[in-house]
Amino acid sequence: MGPAGPAGPAGADGTDGTDGVDGNVTCLVCHSSEAKADIDYQYAQSGHAIGEVTMAEGEWSSSCARCHTQEGFINYANGETAVAIGAPVRFECTMCHNIHDTFTATDYAFRLADPIAFIFDATEVADLGNSNVCGNCHQSRRAEPNITNPGTTFNITSVHYGPHHGAQANILYGAGMAEIAGTFSYEAVGSSPHMNANARCTGCHMYEYAEGEGGHTFSPSIASCNSCHTTADFDYHGVQTETEELLLELRDSLVNRGVLEYVVADDAYEPIVGVHDMAYVQAFFNWIGIEEDRSLGVHNPVYVKALLENSIAVCGPAVK
Repeated sequence: MGPAGPAGPAGADGTDGTDGVDGNVTCLVCHSSEAKADIDYQYAQSGHAIGEVTMAEGEWSSSCARCHTQEGFINYANGETAVAIGAPVRFECTMCHNIHDTFTATDYAFRLADPIAFIFDATEVADLGNSNVCGNCHQSRRAEPNITNPGTTFNITSVHYGPHHGAQANILYGAGMAEIAGTFSYEAVGSSPHMNANARCTGCHMYEYAEGEGGHTFSPSIASCNSCHTTADFDYHGVQTETEELLLELRDSLVNRGVLEYVVADDAYEPIVGVHDMAYVQAFFNWIGIEEDRSLGVHNPVYVKALLENSIAVCGPAVK
């Protein structure tokens, strides 16, 4: 092969390419000093960060670890077999969010986005939108007594009997409590008006942060309420006042029926172990479920009123 010939004339410059996206943009959504500090400050005020449900000495059982430990919840979200968790870590961002998986904007999406198949009945499915991740834990762990053990009586075998300590998704959706027949209808109630996109769990509890409410504190925001209503507090139209009065009336009636008692050592009302009339146990199931929902009716005012009024009717008036 002979030597190369002379070089030809220089070609024209090509078109300038488009600048790429700054590789740090996605990271800075969370990792800018201001954004991270704000989230950390808010989260430090939340029950998820400091509540007794987040940590435990010893070991969480496989059934409890699903919600009470970060490791257990991630296992559940990933479809893995439930296992007991000892010495769990503190709840962190990665419990609820997918982080550092794709390094894109979807990285901090919620781990669980699909509608909830309720534990009390997997055929009952609720779509809470962005709040589905919340509803996976904040729901009843068992069906009401006349479904689990139908009959005229029910044997309470533990002072811990009930739907569990946070059946908020059931109350909000209007399903899974003991729907005792009575004057107040359940069919006409259905789901709460707060099932709309702006008023479900994240809409109220993660509203724009202000004065210790909303954001990652998970404390309900009165400002969120006022995006639909005009109210100075959460007792809109006296719903909380009425619900509290009905809860007290039902509690006292259950005490009189020998289903409930005040335990000084625990500073709490607890069910009395033993065999009771089924209707009374159903009423107790409603009382403890609504009591531990902790919204005093706000999550689903009409459904809560129907449950309490029909429960009181079947138990009879409390003797003062």
